[in-house]
Amino acid sequence: MRATNSTPPPVGDAVRRRPIGVFDSGVGGLTVLHELLVALPHEDFLYLGDTARFPYGERPVTELRAFAGEIAEELVAQGAKLLVVACNSATAAALPELQARFDDSGPDSIDVLGVVAPESQAAVVATHTGRVGLLATPATVASGAYDRAVEAADPHVHLVKVACPDLAPIIQGGFPFDEEVMQTVRDYCGPLREARVDTVILGCTHYPLVRPMLQRMLGPGVTLIAPGAAIARRVERALEARGLASPLEGEGDYRFLSTGDPESFRALGTRFLQMPLTDVRQVELGARSLAASAPESAA
Repeated sequence: MRATNSTPPPVGDAVRRRPIGVFDSGVGGLTVLHELLVALPHEDFLYLGDTARFPYGERPVTELRAFAGEIAEELVAQGAKLLVVACNSATAAALPELQARFDDSGPDSIDVLGVVAPESQAAVVATHTGRVGLLATPATVASGAYDRAVEAADPHVHLVKVACPDLAPIIQGGFPFDEEVMQTVRDYCGPLREARVDTVILGCTHYPLVRPMLQRMLGPGVTLIAPGAAIARRVERALEARGLASPLEGEGDYRFLSTGDPESFRALGTRFLQMPLTDVRQVELGARSLAASAPESAA
């Protein structure tokens, strides 16, 4: 994202009314969209869930970059004025490439924002002991993105990472949770309790759905950092810097695209968004054939 202290050039209302594009590997990013809808009620949003290729958590970086590029191109083609990568695995793998592709400082450039840096900065501010935990997918942990982001925010903070290969698929699979699920989550929290962290980054947009469970297992004194609120503030500042805030005064619209079955997306997505999902359309992306190589139990 470009930094500027000068007043942005005037932007026509037609451009300002364009939607903010948001995408994730599935429905987890709807927890981010929820915060965006609350923080930016006048804006329109277009959300794309790549449910046909979910989960992303153990896919190789090259594949994640290809998927993220396809989705970003689709959202921009449908008029997005700003892109939010509401997927930690995709942010970790592809954000620099997406920013280089779309935010070239030209007249048609588009800001591309990810969830890793805002969460990391919020965690560094929140910790009192300098010991921060991370729960994330294997792909996100392996990328080192949070290591770099936390170190950039404060090199004296120690990050304890736990890869959770099963957690996102468990959450996306639906409710209720049984004792086996509880034990799985308890096992993931174990290393963080042993390390006596006082702050934990929820490094996957699915994880806020089990926040009460995580809080119980980690203890009431541990601060949980979710991506939604932090990225919402970043989006608001980006819109102001570009002069792209919506001119509308009423509630904006929100629409949905899914690479998988729209009805399944709608049924599950309502739980994540905590608002009605009405307009859901299926979309075909160019590299869907790569889904044949999908791992069966990734997170």
